[in-house]
Amino acid sequence: MAKPDPALAPSLEGRVALVTGSTRGLGRAMARGFSAAGARVVVSGRSQDACDAVAREIEADGGEAIGIAAEMERMADLDRLVEGTVARFGALDVLVNNAADATLGLLEQLTEEDWDRVHAVNAKAPVFLAIKALPHLARSGRGSVVNLISVGVWNGTFAMGLYRSSKSALLGATKVMSKEWASRGVRVNCIAPGTFETDMIGWMDDDVRARAKEMAALGRFADPAELVPAALFLASDQSSYVTGSVITVDGGLLS
Repeated sequence: MAKPDPALAPSLEGRVALVTGSTRGLGRAMARGFSAAGARVVVSGRSQDACDAVAREIEADGGEAIGIAAEMERMADLDRLVEGTVARFGALDVLVNNAADATLGLLEQLTEEDWDRVHAVNAKAPVFLAIKALPHLARSGRGSVVNLISVGVWNGTFAMGLYRSSKSALLGATKVMSKEWASRGVRVNCIAPGTFETDMIGWMDDDVRARAKEMAALGRFADPAELVPAALFLASDQSSYVTGSVITVDGGLLS
């Protein structure tokens, strides 16, 4: 088998990337992958200790990173994320909106507070964080926003109405942002993951896991590292003519 040409690999050399929800799971994998591709990375999550731990992992691998804790429901924290990123690295080129609340429950059992909280984290926060980052992304000349949604926006899933509806809202906002910000040189795209081996599926028992795996054409769940190539593509110049699009990484779940 021919070896991949390193010259064709996505590069984020010289860029600054902010990845929310990056203390574990898909976000951690993307933060580490972006660093390996040359980016300076801001790790963000609810716990400062957890942010610092992932930043240290990146630095141990030869990268450059800082951790900034934030509660995505708080507008002041979103301001602090952007301001802290620019204060430390002098720029912001890539924003990955990955942080999410995956509260489960039948719609008829949910409270208004549940609805407001999940939509605040999964839909409102990504949009407002992108808006706050926009001046810096536009100044970059190669700004990219990558929003994590879910294949569930196209297929209803039992007890996940809150998560699915909030991710559908983010998909709609992505389409609008891509139109409104194209003239400013900022591309906005989505990744729609299928089922990955992360804490988010910790509630599944063996029977549920087996049935869920059977739903995907590849018959398995994915490792978080398998999402990284799609994120790198959308963040880098390799996708310079791609905006308002969705890359589905689901093992054939929707096929």
